[in-house]
Amino acid sequence: MRFGAPVFGQWDEPQTWIDALRAKGYSAAYWPLGLEAEETKVAAFVQAAGEADIVIAEVGAWSNPLAPDRKERDAAVERCRRSLALADRVGARCCVNIAGSCGERWDGPHADNLTPASFDRIVRFVQDLIDEVKPARTFYTLEGMPWMYPDSPESYLELARAIDRPTFAVHLDPVNWICSPQRYFGNAELTRHTVKLLGEHVRSCHAKDIALSSQLTTHLDEVRPGLGGLDYPVLLTELSRLDPDTPVMLEHLPSEAEYDLAAQYVRQQAKTVG
Repeated sequence: MRFGAPVFGQWDEPQTWIDALRAKGYSAAYWPLGLEAEETKVAAFVQAAGEADIVIAEVGAWSNPLAPDRKERDAAVERCRRSLALADRVGARCCVNIAGSCGERWDGPHADNLTPASFDRIVRFVQDLIDEVKPARTFYTLEGMPWMYPDSPESYLELARAIDRPTFAVHLDPVNWICSPQRYFGNAELTRHTVKLLGEHVRSCHAKDIALSSQLTTHLDEVRPGLGGLDYPVLLTELSRLDPDTPVMLEHLPSEAEYDLAAQYVRQQAKTVG
């Protein structure tokens, strides 16, 4: 597998980006440029990544295609189109977004999120997106969430079957599906089950951790890898069965120092499982 994380800096030249990744020992990277970047600059970064054997893990299309506000929804659809097209141009492993929320918060819970009607809206949107962009080198993926589809390995498989497009694939974020004490304490088995069910379609994976407190009612917090209950030896063992270029990407940490500590922990866990 490949390992990566955000790197801190200004990327006016591709070599400074490559040097920052190498300094951290990363072999995978988030795409560092925005949608407005000039094509010559995009091409230079792609070439530099190829020459340095850096896998471009993902291009984020973070937006809400299910937004109740028409203007926000239209902007999200356009962002998804442009992001998927960019991911295809740069040869990223995937373009990733969440399915979207029917509420005001783009990534938040809403009573209508986990309904048959929303499931059908997601299917139609992804079908239309893929049919319009026609990606040839990348895949559109949905990051699993606790309160919107796909909210489990089974619902991800159901979505994939309904979407029925070869360039729709899987993005894993194991922590996002740990939304109960049962899943928290059973996360090793959840990981094994997820990889068994979806593994051949996984294009990228986020690496985080989660902690369960004794505060009532159920209270779960995302934390730095190593500070929670995610079974990293099992996660890394299962991911090692997949395509060797599968990226495992740290995210959501507040500083470079925190990323360094997280990377140290994940590498230590990788050594324990060989």
